[in-house]
Amino acid sequence: MAEIVVEVVLALPGQALLRQVALAAGATVLEAIAAAGFGEHEEAIAPERLGIFGRRVTPQHILRDGDRVEIYRPLRLDPKDARRRRARER
Repeated sequence: MAEIVVEVVLALPGQALLRQVALAAGATVLEAIAAAGFGEHEEAIAPERLGIFGRRVTPQHILRDGDRVEIYRPLRLDPKDARRRRARER
């Protein structure tokens, strides 16, 4: 069976963890995350905060060779609220 190699990146406050994993062709985003071994940061991984090269995807998305799976952290502040706050301060 063919093999693909993907990067899995977990964004944490102050750092990003990067792991490169080899998987069978047809593997999903969820399988790549499991293979990356971020178990100690499991609470930071949410299915609604996943992407490939900045584009949101589902955990069942089929990967291609060379993809970069990104696990995003939650926003601390809504961008609209931040803009409103900055506008009031000016």
